[in-house]
Amino acid sequence: MNSVAKMLMLAGVILFLLGLLWQTGGKFFPLGRLPGDIVIEKENVKFYFPIVTCIVISVILTLISYFFRLFR
Repeated sequence: MNSVAKMLMLAGVILFLLGLLWQTGGKFFPLGRLPGDIVIEKENVKFYFPIVTCIVISVILTLISYFFRLFR
């Protein structure tokens, strides 16, 4: 089996596990509603900017990419 096929299968498994974690873990880890996320509510407008959620996701993805490079 070539390396591209292995990488695609690994990416599929990782995406499946992330989706499962997102679905079940949303009750315990409120991703998207963290302290520090900006929410401004006016009469007809609701502005939402998840700054802390973006930082957390960025750190997690950086660590995952670091480990992929480490074991390469």
